[in-house]
Amino acid sequence: MTEFSVKGMPPREIYQILTRLVVPRPIAFVSSLSKDGVGNLAPFSFFTMGGLNPPSLAFCPVNTREGRVKDTVQNIEATGEYVVNLVTRQMAEAVNESSRAFDPGIDEFDQINCTRVQSSIVKPPRVAESPAAMECRLFEIFRHGEGPLASNYIVGEVLAIHIDETFLEGGLPDTAAMDLVGRLGGDDYVRLSPDALFQLARPKED
Repeated sequence: MTEFSVKGMPPREIYQILTRLVVPRPIAFVSSLSKDGVGNLAPFSFFTMGGLNPPSLAFCPVNTREGRVKDTVQNIEATGEYVVNLVTRQMAEAVNESSRAFDPGIDEFDQINCTRVQSSIVKPPRVAESPAAMECRLFEIFRHGEGPLASNYIVGEVLAIHIDETFLEGGLPDTAAMDLVGRLGGDDYVRLSPDALFQLARPKED
């Protein structure tokens, strides 16, 4: 096996390796507002759920290649609120477009033609095109490292969950029917299609 000793490797090279190994990754399409009320939309594939008491989500926007903290982090730090919207295949091109480095005063909702829907608890709007969205309140931001590509782990509590009733089966989300997409490495994505799924029953306790 080839060994990569990460000490001394440029962060960008480590990124290219790890994002091809930690796969597939769900995409958090995060909507937030600046302290002045300017909207922001940005996708993050360093995303997972946490515990359930209280229900929590975590995602990690890394600093830009120039070392700047991204607008999403600054917005959430200033307001303490955001929404995580899920991404379908139909949304993928618009979501990808939102990853451009827009100026802080530009609202990505307008740039990529996503539709705003008023949230029920937090101020940032949901994305109407998304089949499911989770309103969140910031718990804490954990920073790891500094400079280009350093981590900003955002942990938040889920306050409300919105699901398009079209995708509810027996009161629960029908994940495959949503046609969600995830990230791989490079320019690759993966589509969560029914033929890609299989089931295994959990082992029974003795």
